[in-house]
Amino acid sequence: MHEDTPEAGRPFTDDGTPEPVWRAWQPGWSELDLTPAPPAVVVVAPHPDDEVLGVGGLLVRLHGLGAAITVVAVTDGDASHPGSPTLAPAELARRRIAEQHAALTALGLAQVPVHRIGLGDGRVAGHEAALADQVEPLLTPGCWVLTTYTGDRHPDHEATGRAAMLAAERAGARLLEYPVWTWHWAVPDDPRVPWARARTVPLPIPVQEAKRRAVDCYTTQIAPLSDDPADSTVLGAQVLARLLRPYETLFV
Repeated sequence: MHEDTPEAGRPFTDDGTPEPVWRAWQPGWSELDLTPAPPAVVVVAPHPDDEVLGVGGLLVRLHGLGAAITVVAVTDGDASHPGSPTLAPAELARRRIAEQHAALTALGLAQVPVHRIGLGDGRVAGHEAALADQVEPLLTPGCWVLTTYTGDRHPDHEATGRAAMLAAERAGARLLEYPVWTWHWAVPDDPRVPWARARTVPLPIPVQEAKRRAVDCYTTQIAPLSDDPADSTVLGAQVLARLLRPYETLFV
């Protein structure tokens, strides 16, 4: 997950809706039923970190219930710091791939397969059909596909969600979308968001702690690369507060 794309520039430059505003909201969503657990789960993430930020806790819970987990890394996240004097895009990609492995290890998922698609960071929208074609063979009827919300207002997130939706429809899989940037730009009861489809996944304290450790692995995103403005932190405290709740939310 990052705010910078070649097309979109830096679309979220403010702090967004504060987490206390969300905490004060009591929408009364139902819990996502995890029983019986699906035999297989494929999480399709536009950038390294989206799989942890959006559904890291759910992955831990489903793994514990016996589901086989697969990760699809659509891009390697090499455009999170355009103009960085510290890390060239290729080196940034290498760092983020290593961070993703460390994060999955922190979740207890070190052995799950990770399929790297290698699309250009910020350019997924031009390759949706091809992405769907690459995701579909990984799916089986009845498996769950977890992907970024198609209305998340980040072009890579939305394009990834659309491609995963197409692949799931073809394969007879169940699609569940997780919002990431929606918590930034939306407000409680926002009519632009399909709240009626929202379900929650409570995270026991050990799962919350594992998710926090996994997020901490993404050092290129949660801390500045240097003092240069181009190296500024992508996932600041206000962003993480919205994504490290004691529960996760998905649209079914």
